[in-house]
Amino acid sequence: MVRRSHPEYLNPRVSDGRTMVTVGPAALARFPRFSLYNSPYAAHDAGCAIDLYPHRGDWREAGDGDEANDSDENRETAAPSPVAGEVVATRTVEAPPKPYAAAHDHLVVVDTGDHLARVLHVDPAVEPGDEVALGDSLGEMVRSGFFAPWVDNHLHLGFRERDANPYRASGSLPVEVAPSAGIAGVPWDGTGTVLVRGDTYVVLDAPDHPAPGERFAGIAPDPSGTEDDGVLDGGLPHYDGGGVLGDGSPETVSLAGQGVGTAAGRTVAWDDLTVLANGTPITGISLFLAREALGVKLVCPDVDFEVGEAVEVRFETDR
Repeated sequence: MVRRSHPEYLNPRVSDGRTMVTVGPAALARFPRFSLYNSPYAAHDAGCAIDLYPHRGDWREAGDGDEANDSDENRETAAPSPVAGEVVATRTVEAPPKPYAAAHDHLVVVDTGDHLARVLHVDPAVEPGDEVALGDSLGEMVRSGFFAPWVDNHLHLGFRERDANPYRASGSLPVEVAPSAGIAGVPWDGTGTVLVRGDTYVVLDAPDHPAPGERFAGIAPDPSGTEDDGVLDGGLPHYDGGGVLGDGSPETVSLAGQGVGTAAGRTVAWDDLTVLANGTPITGISLFLAREALGVKLVCPDVDFEVGEAVEVRFETDR
């Protein structure tokens, strides 16, 4: 069979001697949120994978009154394919045991013609030899023990050379988002009001999305807030590092007027710091890009905030 290359997934740019794979608007069309760095796993090092969130509507919306509905039956499970090609392998693995999670996770490998695409966290309804188009169902998303309790259901997507081992956890190529997808950095002063409360997190109402439904937006990495500053991505500081996506990549990275890390290219090493919300230490800030609505997600499993409560976030250097 002759495989046709797809312009969504190939870019001649290189990073650290490796070809960068570009994910474009068509691949992102069914995913209102995404992140390259917001993960603790080595597969995301240097932005070598992208997590895609295929939920419906405003991700911040409350499920029951003003409380986020975190029950399994209210989580998105549809898994539209972010790639087109032939399914060449599937695999099921045991996941770390957690009371809220499934015992197994799954891998689907699709040959796009240029690369092997690895899709994780989907219980496959496809098998080797099946052809899939963009948006076709791959199966149902699973919430496995690889997920922290504050992480929403998503697809993990990575790319490898066609002769590479698709089963190893690491070894994928760097991913970048095509400029045509549109990325806007939005300034944030560290304040907001609790809009939604979940078991392990709260969502603040600020900042506002500059163009809901038209482009992706995220928190700018410094207080100037121009689009050239890029967008911060990652778990600050609860995951080892993060990134700056877009055109901007300042060497010293700041958020809400305070320094939070140092960038080497687009990858950020967080400073040794603690996030304080109204003076109380919390786990961190979940940073990603969203198309429909913005706001800030504070990870705080051990701290209670009430809906409607005003919150100010600051950073304390651990020295």
